[in-house]
Amino acid sequence: MSRVIQVEHPLILHKLAFIRSKNTGAKDFRELVEEVSMLMAYEVTRDLATEEVEIETPICKTKCKMLSGKKIAIVPILRAGLGMVDGMLKLIPAAKIGHIGLYRDEETLQPVEYFCKLPQDIAERDVMVVDPMLATGGSATDALTLLKKKGAKNLRLVCLISSPEGIKLVQETHPDVDIYVAGIDERLNEKGYIIPGLGDAGDRLYGTK
Repeated sequence: MSRVIQVEHPLILHKLAFIRSKNTGAKDFRELVEEVSMLMAYEVTRDLATEEVEIETPICKTKCKMLSGKKIAIVPILRAGLGMVDGMLKLIPAAKIGHIGLYRDEETLQPVEYFCKLPQDIAERDVMVVDPMLATGGSATDALTLLKKKGAKNLRLVCLISSPEGIKLVQETHPDVDIYVAGIDERLNEKGYIIPGLGDAGDRLYGTK
């Protein structure tokens, strides 16, 4: 069974409270999502492999730890996932970016794929799938399935907030994928929205409602 890692750093919790507030406008919402994503990236990359290298300081030669060359890809689920990319890139500037386009059918609540563009070497990369909301889990599970079909092997799902239902579905369908979240909320409502949640992340990021 996959692990669920709840990142409860005080700075993340503080910023997440502003993200949830209905009084936070689009500009501040975007900046806060970027900041929290950067802070979460620190935790998500905690177990990256390192190797010992020799460098020369102004004083003498010494041995230090550096990343062992493992390649990383960040794959946002469009469109809301885009809001998390820049923050993560600030810590991992060499990462390549893929994109998966899924939208939720308002009638069935099921995800529909409309776009997929990934780095050619996706199979060789540690892949971080990002989406602010893990609600029903349908979009996340479909995105992970699609990535596996494209050859991706090492996958992690990174979200700001989640419902218990969404976590359960991802764990059942992708037990090999660890889930990183900042908040786990109470439940979904009848429309598939997270309660208490933060509303529609895409609309709040881009001011479309």
